[in-house]
Amino acid sequence: MSINVTESRLSVFSGGTAGKFPLKFFFFRFLLSVGCMSVGAWTVLPKQAAIASESTTALAELRQTAEDADVQSDAINTHALALEDSQTLALEDTFEDMAADEDVVADEDINASEDTSEDSSSEDISAEAPLTNEFIPAESLAQVTSVSELSDVQPGDWAFTALRRLIEEYGCLEGYPDRTYRGNRALSRYEFAAGLTACLDVVVQLNVGPGDLEGIDRLRDEFAAELAAVRSQVDTLELDVAELEANQFSTTTKFSAQLFSSLSFATAGGDVQAEGLNVFAPARDPVTNEPVVRTITEDPEPTFSYYTWLNFTTSFTGEDRLQLQLTSGDGNGPANFYGSAGLFNTFGTPFTLQTGTTGGADNLIVREVFYDFPVGDKLSLTIGPAINWYRHFDNNRYTFYLTGANSFNSSGGTQVNAIDRGAGAVAQWDITDWMDFRVGYLAENTEFLPSPRSSTENGLFAGTTTLTGQLGLKPTNDINLRLLYTRSNIEPNAAGFVGGAISEPIYGFADDGFGGPLRIATADTFLANFDWALSDNFGLFGRYSYGSTNLFPVSDALPDGNVDAQSVQVGVAFPNLFKQGAQGIIYYVRPFDVLDGDEFLASGAGDGSVQQEIEVAYRYPLTQIIALVPSFFWINNVNNFGDNPDIYVFNLQAQLSF
Repeated sequence: MSINVTESRLSVFSGGTAGKFPLKFFFFRFLLSVGCMSVGAWTVLPKQAAIASESTTALAELRQTAEDADVQSDAINTHALALEDSQTLALEDTFEDMAADEDVVADEDINASEDTSEDSSSEDISAEAPLTNEFIPAESLAQVTSVSELSDVQPGDWAFTALRRLIEEYGCLEGYPDRTYRGNRALSRYEFAAGLTACLDVVVQLNVGPGDLEGIDRLRDEFAAELAAVRSQVDTLELDVAELEANQFSTTTKFSAQLFSSLSFATAGGDVQAEGLNVFAPARDPVTNEPVVRTITEDPEPTFSYYTWLNFTTSFTGEDRLQLQLTSGDGNGPANFYGSAGLFNTFGTPFTLQTGTTGGADNLIVREVFYDFPVGDKLSLTIGPAINWYRHFDNNRYTFYLTGANSFNSSGGTQVNAIDRGAGAVAQWDITDWMDFRVGYLAENTEFLPSPRSSTENGLFAGTTTLTGQLGLKPTNDINLRLLYTRSNIEPNAAGFVGGAISEPIYGFADDGFGGPLRIATADTFLANFDWALSDNFGLFGRYSYGSTNLFPVSDALPDGNVDAQSVQVGVAFPNLFKQGAQGIIYYVRPFDVLDGDEFLASGAGDGSVQQEIEVAYRYPLTQIIALVPSFFWINNVNNFGDNPDIYVFNLQAQLSF
């Protein structure tokens, strides 16, 4: 037996509606209506795990109480029927017809509500509206004489017939002063008392005989223990609500966090050639003008590190979001040990295996600050000093770094954008159900880069800036296609080179062709991105990008330069592999294929070969908040050197989200 909240609320008001009525219906439904007060108190609880658990226990006890009451009411029913005359039997038939109609639709309403609640709880980084509990004094309720007086009740509503009968035939239903009924709103104790009083007034006028009153008293005594238990549970829930309201973090802000812990190991099949003095500093031979090449003869030590995000998500209207994200970490992927200058955190390194801050490991720094809000039904805007570019562009259902392809080279396009986080704005226009358009302008403000940034002397229109447009197409529910264009203005680093983590579409470092500094660089990048779910358990995905970078030397005696390159990614996905919510991924990547202009690359071009990678990852959720992600990376032609040995990287990541 299950308790239907909507049924119990309606049944109280219909319980004393005409003549001599069935005693078992009035008292059993009176018991459930008192239970409604506990549900009303429960609905104001925020979604906090501890209180939700207590509420679930309380409701389970209510269900048991209702089952006990049902058994007792069967015994009482035999005697009660003997007391009723033909008028009572006729009214019972009418009442049962009303209750049956209401039960069917009310059950559907509760089931729909549960489905909606489950969908809402899965959302990780979405904002929640502040919880409210509107108080309406009982004396403010207004008696109505016709259902047409309630402005929010329509003939097509599932409970229209029941409401019309309670109002027009029995006169025991009240509305709000503004002539509304608010049928979807939780019932407060005050409103319950007002509605019950109206129905009892009808009962008093029905010439109930002494025998009936004795039966009522007897039933009340028999259910005294159950009523006391319900009353105690309501009192307990009210105390929990009061304690939560007094100690809650905020009525508008939700705190969440993600913690990533990685155990990683890399090994090479022999000595590895890499360009540059180290992974951060390129250099040319002063005699030959060729890039300096170093040889790496040892493997790095295994590492065990962490990376974390602390999120504060605030909503003022339920549709807007103010996001603040803090980050800290101490990670450094072992594969970085083999990289040419400018290839730090590229191949063989999961996205969450990083330090992510300036000033060294374990520093706490702001990563994201932005505010997004709707403008009408189809347009939304995001503004802020630290907007995450990847929240809005180049998404793919199978390469989201938390659940799919997870390395720096595979979780997003390797050439598509020079800015990770920046100050500016992004607009999204949902043109139709199958098409949207996004445009964003950002000035460099990535948290792990040193100044100057847009937040210091560079401002919004100097330094590194990007303008991105994306057209999203969804011809079917299974296929997504995204077409991107990015125009970049790239500021050289302190040594005058363009490259590294802030100069896509360049992978490596570019100079004036002779080791000299650049004044500025501009770039145009084009990208196509698709994912196709062929079934619930199998999908395809891929990317292709082309980038052209224009180089402007400081020396007027040197000609302008240009570097053209492309990148490719294709893969297969196995959603729900071995478990619902799990996913396996296998993918192939060519991160930086130089087509022209390798003479301007002080590092990154290698000997003209093309680096290739095969990556395998599998995410297995242990619980709703803990998942394990083993991954394997096989890199061939490392650093674009054809005679380099293969590199193998193994990583085991634990994800904790709460």
